[in-house]
Formats: sequence, structure tokens, C-alpha cells
Amino acid sequence: MLLRILIAVGPKRIQNRLCKDKVFSDTIMETLAVTDHLWEELGSKNADLAIIDRAFIPEPAGQSIQFIRHLPEAPEMVVFSDQENAEDRAGLLAAGCEAVLNTQLPWSSLQETLSAILRRKRLRSMDDLTRSQLSAQARLSDFVSYSAAMQAFMKIVFRVVNSNASLLICGETGVGKERLARAIHGEGPYGAGPFVAVNCGALPESLLESELFGHEEGAFTGALRSRRGCFELAHQGTIFLDEITEMPVHLQVKLLRVLQEQEIQPVGAEKSIKVQVRVMASTNRNLEEEVQAKRFRKDLYYRLSVVTLTIPALRERREDIPLLAQGYIDFLRSRIGSGSYAVKPEVMGALCDYSWPGNVRELINVLERAMLLCNRDEITLEDLPESIGKRPVTVGSDPLPQEVAALSNLTEDWTDHPWRTIRRKSLDLLERKYLESLLSKSSGRIGETAQRAGMSPRFLFDKMKKYRLNKDDFKYNMTKSQKIVT
Repeated sequence: MLLRILIAVGPKRIQNRLCKDKVFSDTIMETLAVTDHLWEELGSKNADLAIIDRAFIPEPAGQSIQFIRHLPEAPEMVVFSDQENAEDRAGLLAAGCEAVLNTQLPWSSLQETLSAILRRKRLRSMDDLTRSQLSAQARLSDFVSYSAAMQAFMKIVFRVVNSNASLLICGETGVGKERLARAIHGEGPYGAGPFVAVNCGALPESLLESELFGHEEGAFTGALRSRRGCFELAHQGTIFLDEITEMPVHLQVKLLRVLQEQEIQPVGAEKSIKVQVRVMASTNRNLEEEVQAKRFRKDLYYRLSVVTLTIPALRERREDIPLLAQGYIDFLRSRIGSGSYAVKPEVMGALCDYSWPGNVRELINVLERAMLLCNRDEITLEDLPESIGKRPVTVGSDPLPQEVAALSNLTEDWTDHPWRTIRRKSLDLLERKYLESLLSKSSGRIGETAQRAGMSPRFLFDKMKKYRLNKDDFKYNMTKSQKIVT
């Protein structure tokens, strides 16, 4: 991350030397004007290090230092003094100063001390950013699988992991888009830097710009202190923009400039800040359709999708379910308690037969629930949700739905297209027909439709958005047909 440094020293020669010294590379430096309100201004700034002349500290000096040190995100304090006073030095250090340096010392000595302080501060800041991520560490080996679809996907991932190109990660809800982003970050060129995740759909539009780019004091009502944004925090690391399609169009313009110029401009700031960040974005929508509908900028889409990675849904790689299930049981065992948690064959068969609308995330939740309900020795069908454990297992002799049977009569036009195109179009056709039928039967009631389909209401909404299905249309059609019958 970039370190912010505030400077308020008297001698111009020292001030100029500080601003030009290579010790402060990869930092944002700001010189404060010496006024009667210097200390109040210092308290309103967001900084990592403050270099202050002893003459500018209000008396009693100890209380003034403690005032700054007790602020949220308090900066480290380094005091420059042109006099050697042991008692005053001891008081400042006791109040929380990192160092008290005599300006008469050789510049090499001052430089060495400041360099050591910056190194310690940078390490502490990195620790703060990564401590919350330790439990979420991911590796690319977590995605190794038996299925052909996932193996082909991972071949592409391994080719791009060592680049710093922008990545667009697509896939249904719950397939593990953020986990893949963390794994690519950890094994990529910026792996030693921070990983900062931002959910673009979880923040109000009025706050998202400040969250991404930061703001200056007084930039808007309530901005009492300056604040650094996520791009600045992710310097020399990775920023992950989840649900990128939820970003307002005017912020898409600013994001495009960041990708092109590698610089950001905090809200209310006059100057831009150079950043070195790898950008990864994710979505569970079809971005090409969003571009055509003019809800997403075409130029930003092209800039983000240097490489597009579409994670296969869990139902498309059922061969991986036994391996995934056992892996998550081993992982959850330490959280839930000791036990063998053996999986009966019929349980594994039910897990492999289920469609998993919530993908890997749903699988983890189902396994955790089963481990909590079982006798700790063996997981049975009774420990699974009714939608999974009680559903009949389909066999090869079962008749195919009418829509599937119709697809068996391929025309010459279909055989002119590659397998991937036909597979995607046929699945889309089946999904749309299936949802239209369910919505008609339920008269457009979302809860009932989701229950019949064995999926969550949110997942159903996502599918309806994809196929432009409106529940009111089905409610109207049902009411009309009922009137005709009566």
C-alpha cells in the first residue's frame, strides 16, 4: 500500500530534502502550512507518518502528542528538534513519539532512522490488511479436479496467473469467484502485496466512489477526516471488484481512467495519485448482454476482459463432488468437532444427483448442516435437506422431458456449430422453457417457483434477469386463462 506522510518542519533546507529524498519513494507526501490551526489540520488528515518540528507542537507537548496518537488510524510521530534536551526528549517518547531527531545530526543518520521507521510502518500496515484474510487463504491446487470441464478451465488459469493483466471472472453465484481471485493473487506477481475485495453491489452509490478512491476532508457532508480508498490500500497488490455490473455508469468512467492511466483521484482532491494495482472483477451476469442494454460501458468491458475466466457450475462437473465433499468435511471437522463423519454411498449418490443451484457454496452449507445433525460417525440421507435426501434418483430408463427429447433431433444447422456453442444454447433453451413453465404454474409467485425448482429465490431472480422474465407477465397470463375457462 502507499504510505501517506505529513511534513511540517521549519528549516526550508530540511523540508526540501525530505520531499526529494529517495527514502520516501512509494509514498504520498504532503507539506502542511504553518498556521494557528496546524494541529487541528493534522488531526483531520489520514496519514501513516507525521514529521513535525518541535517548535510547532502546542504545549503541553505530551498532551498534544497523545491527542494525535489516540485518533483512529493515528500516524506515527517523528519530531525534529534543533536542541538536545534529554528531559523533553523522554517526555515526547513517553507520550507516543516514534523518534525525536536532532536536526544537527548528519543527514545519513536521519535518513537511516526514517527508513527504518517507514519499513516498520509498512510491515505493520500490511499485517493489518492481511490478518483478516488468513482464514480465507486460497491456492490454485484447491481447484484441481477430475472433470474435463474444470481441467480445461484450469489450464487457462495457469497460463495467466503470472501476468499482471486485468481479469474478468464470470460464473454463477456460489462457484467460488472470489476464492479463485485470491488464489491467482497469492500465486501471482503481486502475491506479497495486499488483496482488497470490494462488493460493488453492497454499498450505496453515494459511498462507493469514496470507498474505491478515497476522499479529502470536507469533500462532502460528514467527511470530517480524509480517508484513503481501496485502490490506494491495494497498491502493489490486487483489488477485486465483486458484482462489477452493479457499479454506476459515472463510476465506470473513473474506473476506466484508473485502468488506462494507473492513477486515482480521491473525491475532493486536486491532484491524482499513481497506483500500481492488478484489477480483477467478477459478475454472475452476461456482460455482453449488459453492454448491449447500455447498462455497462463497452470500452470498460473490453479493458476489463483482457482475459475472461468462466468457472463451470457444479452441476457441469459432477465428477468432482465426491472429492469436494470429502475435502470440505475434513475442513469443517476442526470447526464442528471430532468425529469420522463417514458418507454413506446413497448419500454421495444423492449429492451427485442434485442440481446444486447454489453451487459450491450450497454444497458447503449442506455438508455443515449434515455434520451438525448426524451422530458424528456417519452421514445418512436423513441428515440431508429434504430437497436433496428425499428426491428420487433419476435412472437411465426414465423418460426424458419433452424439451430434451426434441433436442435429440438435430438439424444440419446445429451440426455446423462447435460443441460449446450448441451446449450453451441448448442449456439456455431448456432453462428458459423450464422456468417459464414453473412460473406459469405458480402464477408468477417467486417463492413457490423457487421451492418447486429446488433453488433459492435470489438465484431464481438472477435467472429471470438473464432470460428477461417478468413475474407480472405470468400473473396476467394465468388470470386471463382462468377467466376464459370460467
